[in-house]
Amino acid sequence: MDTALLIILLAAAGSFVGGAILLVILFVSGKILFRKLVQRLFSLVVGRLLQDKYSENLAELWTALERVSLRNVIELGLRAEEGKIIKRPLGSPKPFPGYDHLMFIPAQMARLPVEGEVPVDMKVTLGPRAAKPLTLAMPLLISGMGYGVALSEEAKKALARAAKELGTAINSGEGPFLPEERSEAGKYIWQIARAPWSTNPEAIATADMIEVQMGQGARIGTHFIDPVTIKGRAQKLMGISPVESGRGGSVVAGITNPWDWPKYVSELREQVGGKPIGLKMMAGGHLERDLAVAIEAGFDILVIGGSQGGTHGSSPTMEDDFGIPSILALSKTIRYLREQGVRHEVSVIVAGGYFTPGECLKAIALGADAVYLGTVPLFALVHKQIGKVMPWEPLTQLVYYDSKYKSRLDVDLAAKSVVNAIKSMGLEMEEAVRGLGKTSLAEVGPNDLVALDQWTAEVTGVERA
Repeated sequence: MDTALLIILLAAAGSFVGGAILLVILFVSGKILFRKLVQRLFSLVVGRLLQDKYSENLAELWTALERVSLRNVIELGLRAEEGKIIKRPLGSPKPFPGYDHLMFIPAQMARLPVEGEVPVDMKVTLGPRAAKPLTLAMPLLISGMGYGVALSEEAKKALARAAKELGTAINSGEGPFLPEERSEAGKYIWQIARAPWSTNPEAIATADMIEVQMGQGARIGTHFIDPVTIKGRAQKLMGISPVESGRGGSVVAGITNPWDWPKYVSELREQVGGKPIGLKMMAGGHLERDLAVAIEAGFDILVIGGSQGGTHGSSPTMEDDFGIPSILALSKTIRYLREQGVRHEVSVIVAGGYFTPGECLKAIALGADAVYLGTVPLFALVHKQIGKVMPWEPLTQLVYYDSKYKSRLDVDLAAKSVVNAIKSMGLEMEEAVRGLGKTSLAEVGPNDLVALDQWTAEVTGVERA
């Protein structure tokens, strides 16, 4: 090898080794300095926490949050900001008693399970005594989430499209009539709420079922609508002023006392031409009194909203401190209808806090004919699309009417996701029915359940395990 080239290579190798050694020294010394710095900061912070008086200690906030909760602190701040009623979306976070302490009895030896290939009859008929009862392919319905007052046109179209593919029904909610929703939907439930636009003749004429709304699990009474949040097409369809608040009354128009209900239902029945008429209400501690009025009025379907119900916006007090849990509401309703001898004449739909196939099937076993789902399809809408708004905005900003991000929702993808989510729930319910040794929802009853605690056993009438 040439002598000059050898000298150059040795020099390069030497500089490389020297550089590497220098980097190692810098890394080790930097690591030591970093550890010492972190150790020093940690010592200072812990020292302050352990030595400062409580009144000067940051731990004061920690203990306060344990007592008050972060949610209460946030809601206190929202109240302090404007001095108005705050509106919390999606319902109460309180852990109300639910269906967890009910368990199904498996078919094994004394009764054999059904093979997986055997079809399960999931059909349900609502309002059997009506001239035109509503028959659906499955007992899971998409609950009322109103256009404009809650959801965007894109979201409503996706939900309607999904309902049609599933063979179930979608409820209009409290918003104005949206023709595109009706054209996308198969079976359509029009909700007559406590607002002027609820009596839309076209909506009533084209609906497959009418639902009169006096309340829901998360809200009753008068509510006001800020025109700023409803500006645009929804405002025009509602017929409300662009500068004055819209108003939803505390009662349905034409009702001034409990004795007005039979006449109201009779006149509505003439208008709807044989379609079933339902009543939606918040279940309370004296539920039987309300049920007595509803039966006397002649409603074909009762929609019972438990305190776990959600909504686009209701006050925390209304969500947390009104009503009774869904399992109690359902049990009281079924028991009362049987006592009055009208159980087979009046259908029952339950709503409020139903998130899993197991909860839905347990409700049906306790006597419900069908279940309204709200949160499930709402969250399914944004499946695979949450990256369009998160982490800077909550994912519901993709579906709310008053959101600037609502146009980002892919309607086709949203509809497919809702179909998949509810279809999956239905398939799990079918599997469970076979596991009970049965082939039809109509065969499932309270004798297929056991209760794990005394309270659940007393409330439902189910035998203790």
